[in-house]
Amino acid sequence: MDDLRKRFGRLVTAHRRRAGYTQEQLAERAGVSVDTISKIEVGATGARFPMIERIATALQVDPAELFSTEIPSGALKRAKLNEVTLTLAGLSETDLQWIGDLIGVALRRNGPSRPV
Repeated sequence: MDDLRKRFGRLVTAHRRRAGYTQEQLAERAGVSVDTISKIEVGATGARFPMIERIATALQVDPAELFSTEIPSGALKRAKLNEVTLTLAGLSETDLQWIGDLIGVALRRNGPSRPV
């Protein structure tokens, strides 16, 4: 549990800094005390779902972005990306490989400068 708290705290800190907020500004926007934000950021305390939602709203990110570095900031607010991701999550490894190859071919067709 400590590792999750620390990871959560590091991600809150990273998103806060990316947004250009001080701990005081984030606390005010989220409606919590500066002490609470400080304790969360160092992993000394956890947060319940309502507080996680308030912090995420204050940071203008999806709450899931506070738990994983694998999610690019703002990605979860893109409806079509969510739809495609959910569809892909249900595929077998073989189907995922096929789809990945298909995407690679499609992107190369549109020019060599696009990442694959």
